[in-house]
Order: sequence, then C-alpha cells, then structure tokens
Amino acid sequence: MKNQRKPPFFGETVVITGASSGIGKATAEAFAKQGADLVLAARGEDALKETAEICRKLGATVIAVPTDTSVATEVQNLVNEALEFSGKIDYWVNNAGVLAFGKFEEIPVEVTDQIIKTNLLGYMHSAHAILPVFKKQKRGVLLNNISIGGWMPAPYGTAYTASKYGVRGMVETLQGEVSDYPDIHICALYPGFQKSSGIDHAANYSGIKLSTPPPAFDPRKLANSIVKMAKNPTDVYYPDWSAVIFKNLYEIFPGVVRYVSSAGMRCVIKKAHKDQNSTGNILAPSRGNTGIDGRTLFSVSSRTITWIIAGTAGIIGAGLLFSGKSKKIR
Repeated sequence: MKNQRKPPFFGETVVITGASSGIGKATAEAFAKQGADLVLAARGEDALKETAEICRKLGATVIAVPTDTSVATEVQNLVNEALEFSGKIDYWVNNAGVLAFGKFEEIPVEVTDQIIKTNLLGYMHSAHAILPVFKKQKRGVLLNNISIGGWMPAPYGTAYTASKYGVRGMVETLQGEVSDYPDIHICALYPGFQKSSGIDHAANYSGIKLSTPPPAFDPRKLANSIVKMAKNPTDVYYPDWSAVIFKNLYEIFPGVVRYVSSAGMRCVIKKAHKDQNSTGNILAPSRGNTGIDGRTLFSVSSRTITWIIAGTAGIIGAGLLFSGKSKKIR
C-alpha cells in the first residue's frame, strides 16, 4: 500500500488573529485545508468557536483562544496557549482589524483611539510577543495583512489610514532587524478592496449605508495568497491588480487621487439617506454577519472592470494635463 502524501502544512502551527469572520475566517479555512494545526484568535467567542468547528470538519486540529489584540497581555496569553498546544509556532497571521467612516472630527475620540489600538498596536503587540519565539526557534514567518490603505489614504477613513501607514512602517523596520536571521521572515500583503463581512462591522458616521465598492475581490482568494506566501515568504506582495494600479497611481499623482477620491465621497455623503451613527465592532466584538462575505455596492462584470481601467487611465491623463499646466504657470 502506497503512503499517502502529507498536506503541505502537516504538523505546522499557524496562529491567526481576527479569525471569527471575513478574511480571517477564510484564511483559517484555507490553512485547515492544507493540513495545518490552528490557533484561532478573535474577541467574539461564539463566532470564533464557529470558525474552529468549520476547520475541524476540514480535518484540522484547532484551539480557539478569545483574544483582544489591542491588549498586550492578552496577546502574550495567546502565544502561551499556542506553545502549550503544540510546543512551537511556525506562522503568525496578523489580520485583526477595524475601520470607521466619516468626517474625522465627527467620529468620537474613543472610536479613533480604539482603531489605532487594534490595527496598529494589535499588530505591534503580536510582533513583540512572537519575535522572541521565532528567534529561539531560529525560524518563523510573520504575515501581515495590511491593505492598500498602507500606501494611499482612504477618504474619510483617517484613523484607518493612519494605522495602516503605521503598520507598513513597523513591517519595513522589522524586516531590517531580522535580516541576520535567514529563516525568519516578516511579510506584508497589500490587497485591494475585499468583499468581506468587515464592511458590515465598520463604524459609520458618514450617513451612508456602507458597502464595498468595485473593484472588490473574493476574500478566499486573498486567503489563498496568504497561504502561498507562508510557504514562499517574500517581503511584499500585492494579491490583486487593483492594489498595484492604485499604489502606482498614488505615487505619481498623490494630490489628484486625494482630491478626486475625497470629492467623490463628499458627493455620496451629501446625497445619502442618513443612517444612524454606529460604533460597529470598534468597541465590542462583531455581531450579525460573522461569515466570510459582506455587502458590495454591485457585482463587477468584465464590462465594469473595463470601465474602471478606463477611468483610471482618465485620472492619469487628467493628472498629466494638470501637472503640465502647473509647470507652465510656474
């Protein structure tokens, strides 16, 4: 009888934060299918247990550890639980994140503070706790799901943007710090918009009913990219075409992109039917949709993608024209 081939992550331990819904849930399922032993973390215990049970049905050995990554002691407890579970940690996926939309001065300061605590300090707490483990093992991969928001601002998402810029700075600094450890990798992923349930949990002070605009991508594809990057680590990865386009566009025409995106958002806010303000999942665990998929503005057809690319080209052309006129005026 021939020996069955072991799955790629057989016997390897993966810690995933923000695993109760959305991208984190998709990532947990993707690693479970590849044979990994999973340590799943999130604030919402019931939703976390649900993800864990799905992964067990996929054949994975799993523990769920309710954790608020914005609290350093809880992250250290997560590390301790993972080490007690398997004696080692091979991969750590920084993914827990929250967001809020609205005018900066109209968003309560406690909401802004918690976005920074979760999105930036949560990632830093995780890195601070896991790096000693990796250095003791002389191996390990820290994967940071950052978003294209680490390279360009999200209009009316000031705290979110500040946190993502901060995470990019942390990652690039740590990449230098571990450069003398050939088998320790600090990785950054910068995906575009995701059709995930994260949008359903966002804090909202904009007055509009939030949904993910196009082009938006299946969180399962991003999860598969995270799995691939774990096996073949690189410093930076852009999982979809929109992230590459928008990053390059912003580098060339930062002022034009800031003006156009903010003006567009203002128009939407003015015409919106006013929804009640909501703190979403900023100050408490996510409720409602704890699945993978979330609301989208509308589905993206091939024709829509063509229009998006054409619109991008139009913005570039307008930027070139504007830049040329500015130079002549000077």
